[in-house]
Amino acid sequence: MPKAIVVHEIGGPEKLTWEDVPDAPLGRGEARIRQTAIGLNFIDVYFRTGVYKAPSLPLVPGQEAAGVVEEIGPDVSEVKVGDRVAYAGIPGAYAQSRVVPAARLVPVPDGISDQQAAAMMLKGMTAQYLLLRCGRPRRGDTILFHAAAGGVGVIACQWAKHLGVEVIGTVGSPEKARLAFERGCAHVINYNKENFVHQVNEITRSTGVAVVYDSVGKTTFRASLDCLRPRGMMVSFGQSSGVVPPFDILILSIKGSLFLTRPTLNSYVATRGELLETAGDLFDVVLSGAVKIDIGQTYPLRDVAQAHVALEARATSGSTVLAP
Repeated sequence: MPKAIVVHEIGGPEKLTWEDVPDAPLGRGEARIRQTAIGLNFIDVYFRTGVYKAPSLPLVPGQEAAGVVEEIGPDVSEVKVGDRVAYAGIPGAYAQSRVVPAARLVPVPDGISDQQAAAMMLKGMTAQYLLLRCGRPRRGDTILFHAAAGGVGVIACQWAKHLGVEVIGTVGSPEKARLAFERGCAHVINYNKENFVHQVNEITRSTGVAVVYDSVGKTTFRASLDCLRPRGMMVSFGQSSGVVPPFDILILSIKGSLFLTRPTLNSYVATRGELLETAGDLFDVVLSGAVKIDIGQTYPLRDVAQAHVALEARATSGSTVLAP
């Protein structure tokens, strides 16, 4: 019987338990995959702690993984047995094997390992839509990217540089500052030692940035608005420090007719065509060498509680991969 990580009640990392789980029946349009590598993301913490409400309990967390197709159900044309595949945005990834809708699986090309695919699907496709379809900074623009040494950050900053965009990144330590510089940032601000609003104004000569990308949330949101140029865009796509509190939208007018969006990946890969295009752009930019996938740390899946502790303490860099 395969094993999985199961959450029976909302709470801390200790609620992540390693258990036997029965094989799910294979239905129409579905595929069974043996998972070889699983990605860790902050959204996993949100579901474990109840920031995002799970549809039901018990819950198997996790949103992305890579593996091999072992069996397909009726009416499956997207994949075949033996294919190397990956996915993102499908809850239940913390498992040795599972059943998923075949239409949400993406074939993994030669040249990209299962570990790389698991480390980059959710984070890399997030970087794709943030840069190419959401904030859309132009060549020559300057952007501010919070958590520049995190899983999304190290991918997005490299990609932005590849697009000709100047990146100002924020980090929390000298070690992460070095990684951010190596991965595309033209300027790096240690928010534990420097006021990032003051530093952004210095760097941009008080003109502000075109886009702020913020996955930190509560502790950075309001100050980030002060970093934007008139008609700039605030892209709030996470809340690792806590949920952004309610605010008066007139602030957006007062600060220069600012734009604000709170996007999710699922909205940008809602159709199979969008999914394949988004993943294809990601695979292409990685295979070209313009974007390197940093796997900063690896944990056995059974020890995922330790990985959650490190992630919440912001003690990780790049992507974390779990080995089933």
